[in-house]
Amino acid sequence: MEKVKFSVSGMSCQHCVMAVESALNAVDGVKKAKVKLSPGEAIVSYDETKTSVEVLKAAVREQGYQA
Repeated sequence: MEKVKFSVSGMSCQHCVMAVESALNAVDGVKKAKVKLSPGEAIVSYDETKTSVEVLKAAVREQGYQA
């Protein structure tokens, strides 16, 4: 199990946080994703045999935010 932390910009409210968190948790291989509005970051525990950091960041970008 790997753990990664990366910045997420463009979020302005709790709805944004929930959208990003839901998108990350929906990625196959993600065990747990936690998103914080301030300081604008995502902390994700995932199975590196099923997904990658690039896939996680793409899931954030698909929601309209920058990762």
